[in-house]
Amino acid sequence: MIDTHVHFWNFDPVRDNWITDEMQVIRNDFSPKNLLRIYNDLQITGCIAVQASQTEEENNFLLSLAEQNDIIKGIVGWVDLRSPNLEERLTYWKSFSKIKGWRHVLQAENSDFILSKALINGIKKLKDFNYTYDLLVYHNQLPELIQMVDQIPDQPFVLDHCGKPDVKKQDLKAWSKNIQTLAENPLVHCKISGLFAAADWKNWKEEELFNCFDVIFEHFGTERVMYGSDWPVMLISRPYADWFNLVQKYTSKFSAAENQLIFEENARRFYLNS
Repeated sequence: MIDTHVHFWNFDPVRDNWITDEMQVIRNDFSPKNLLRIYNDLQITGCIAVQASQTEEENNFLLSLAEQNDIIKGIVGWVDLRSPNLEERLTYWKSFSKIKGWRHVLQAENSDFILSKALINGIKKLKDFNYTYDLLVYHNQLPELIQMVDQIPDQPFVLDHCGKPDVKKQDLKAWSKNIQTLAENPLVHCKISGLFAAADWKNWKEEELFNCFDVIFEHFGTERVMYGSDWPVMLISRPYADWFNLVQKYTSKFSAAENQLIFEENARRFYLNS
């Protein structure tokens, strides 16, 4: 099994100022060694390390971890997709085979940024290098995201954290409609990940999360959904195994072959070309 969404960092209170006092449990360093026992217990054999800092130095940090830890099967890094030197940078990073794709924290940007010609042209270059692109937005940014994706044919995308629905308020109508529209593009995939952070951290109900899963599987099917944890961010709510067991409880209604897709094969095809 492959966990398609984990982060590693050496905590820096200035750089990581998004980690507020309420998130005290993750105001620490997190390395692959913290995951080994958890993964062994749950029979998870590898992960995709996703950027948490928006510098190219983050790529070097994750590459150094991958050299020392076999559990990191691939890296989603960061590069300035609006840079006039983008092709030169992509050519440089292409020599590091562990880097499989790129991400920008679009949830922190406005619609002008998401729909900017520079960003769209930058993402268009990724297919020439066989790179994937992770989409990170809040549910209320999905209309702009759909407009952006529609302008970039032939690019493999994956939506992080189900597009961050409002799990807490269960105001899912507009989100559901936008998920339906986004999923009409066969090159867009979705990670079942990150919903603990979108819920009431300490008092969420299983039904609230399953309502979101229902929408994702209805529109993406089991062929374009992949398991991810969003560790260590999800620790603000519950231990790792609680999320894993919750997802497995939901997917128990699917066949063994479909579960293999969700927990391994879709990730291998999307990120690892295997």
